[in-house]
Amino acid sequence: MSTSRPSLRVLLAIVITVLAWASAFVVIRGTGEHFSPGALTLARVFVGTVLLAIVVVIGRAWVRPTRREWFQLVGYGVIWFGLYNFALNSAEQTLDAGTTAMLVNIGPLLIALGAGLLLGEGVPRWLAIGAGVSFLGVVLIGIATSGGGAGDAAGITWALVAAVTYAAGVLLQKPTLRRLPAAQVTFLGAAIGLLVSLPFAGQLVVDLQDAPVDAIVGAIYLGAVPTALAFSTWAYALSRMPAGQLGVTTYVVPPIAIILGLIFFAEVPPVLAIVGGVLCLGGVALSRVRSRVPERVESLAE
Repeated sequence: MSTSRPSLRVLLAIVITVLAWASAFVVIRGTGEHFSPGALTLARVFVGTVLLAIVVVIGRAWVRPTRREWFQLVGYGVIWFGLYNFALNSAEQTLDAGTTAMLVNIGPLLIALGAGLLLGEGVPRWLAIGAGVSFLGVVLIGIATSGGGAGDAAGITWALVAAVTYAAGVLLQKPTLRRLPAAQVTFLGAAIGLLVSLPFAGQLVVDLQDAPVDAIVGAIYLGAVPTALAFSTWAYALSRMPAGQLGVTTYVVPPIAIILGLIFFAEVPPVLAIVGGVLCLGGVALSRVRSRVPERVESLAE
């Protein structure tokens, strides 16, 4: 795939994705007080699946997946829509939105590392350097939030799990976009995520009985905007440009999440955590020097 300048439609899709995903960190922080991580995951993917089903029906675009594509779709749905959402919700039980966003957005670096180690592309020097810098950033964030005890330690762990599942989800999603419509891929991922989240149905019923209206609205928002809308615009952009090139756009998510967290909750990450976050994102940038993304990862978008 060519790495020429994205079209206006692709740029608009990127802007929508970035703003929606940044808002998700703040909304999760607000609704997490009233929903358990599993219940919020189920509520989010349920709303998202219903809306995406409507889009697929209206679009009438359906291509029968091959066996290999089904394998990739199932992995992508379980990992990104199921595990990622659960890990992210769990992280924000104790971490503020900005800190969580900074940790999760080492995902592009993990995508490159995953391609190098799992797809046999090797680990270039700058990729190794970037990984080291990002690891130092994670350590600084850990030190900055250590005053919160075991809760913050668990939050950091869950945020890193979210970063890993984000990266794995992208690597599994990209090949399916070669042939399958973006709307179909997004819908199937959400539907599969819904199926694996059904064990939390009982907890969701309990939480809904006690949750205030604004928390319920927040859960619906998470399903409608950061899930149904943003995952669709992400898939649209991902089908038209390389993963590494698109992944860079998520660098602006943490600053936006920090600003929104300050506005709505008067929460700001500790200064040392912000320094660590800058190192995390700087490490991602360094990993893209010269060999921006391993060749095979680029080719997945073709």
